[in-house]
Amino acid sequence: MNYEVLIEDTGERYACSETESVLEGMVRLGRRGIPLGCRGGGCGVCKVQITAGEYRSRVMSRQHVSAAEQAADCVLACRVHPLSDLSLRVIGKMEKTVCRVPSAPLPGMPERTQGA
Repeated sequence: MNYEVLIEDTGERYACSETESVLEGMVRLGRRGIPLGCRGGGCGVCKVQITAGEYRSRVMSRQHVSAAEQAADCVLACRVHPLSDLSLRVIGKMEKTVCRVPSAPLPGMPERTQGA
């Protein structure tokens, strides 16, 4: 069964099956900035906080997710699978790239166009 996952920071939504990790579904968005790391919980770059919904999680390294963080639904996206629609916030190392605001031109400078 497919569920909808909402990335609150960007407003993006994507489908994610209960047989795949939240990170695997996120990768299908095809956007730059989603760090993939090891995909097995060893690097800790895909930390998110689940703010709504049900999920099942696999074992996570305490080096990257403390027991207190996990109790507050802070998990590694590569180690959780949705059991319902989910909402999440990006935290940790991934926040810097996923939530990056596109650069704007400096005041008084014309916008660059492709090929300029």
